[in-house]
Amino acid sequence: MKGLVFCEFLEMVEKQFGYETVDQIIENTNLPSNGIYTSVGTYSHEEMFALVGQLSAKTKLPVSKLFYAYGVYVFGVFGNAYKDLIKGHNNAFDFLCRVEDTIHVQVLKLYPEAELPKIEVRSRSNDCLELVYTSQRKMSDFAEGLIQGCLNYFNEKASISTQLLVEDRSEVLFTIQKEV
Repeated sequence: MKGLVFCEFLEMVEKQFGYETVDQIIENTNLPSNGIYTSVGTYSHEEMFALVGQLSAKTKLPVSKLFYAYGVYVFGVFGNAYKDLIKGHNNAFDFLCRVEDTIHVQVLKLYPEAELPKIEVRSRSNDCLELVYTSQRKMSDFAEGLIQGCLNYFNEKASISTQLLVEDRSEVLFTIQKEV
């Protein structure tokens, strides 16, 4: 995973729980990087799971909720930082349907070694979108948070339901139903 993802995670933790918590979760986690991240560096996704696990132990919040909250948070950060990538999309469904062929293409131009999840549009109507998330990293809670962050960015209301297509969470169906 790119270091930018780690840097933003630690920034979120500091904003929500304080610098002391950031320091404690890094100190209490055996990290190959020693918790030192650069935005352009590449680090194992296992470090993210370790950090989130430590944060969960400290805050008593479930790992799944923390990954979800981070997804919501980071979409807002990236949405503001990379407005040009979002410009031209009229709504959340338009944007989500183009993640694979626009956003991921741009990410790979910047970071050719990035290992991105696959986001496949299974079906789309005016009020319902089905996306299949596939990733060996099994970070579907983070992906769901990104979807919610996208809805928030476009100021849209929708429910998101998940269906495990593979028990280990490497493939998940997201059904996003707009609220009327």
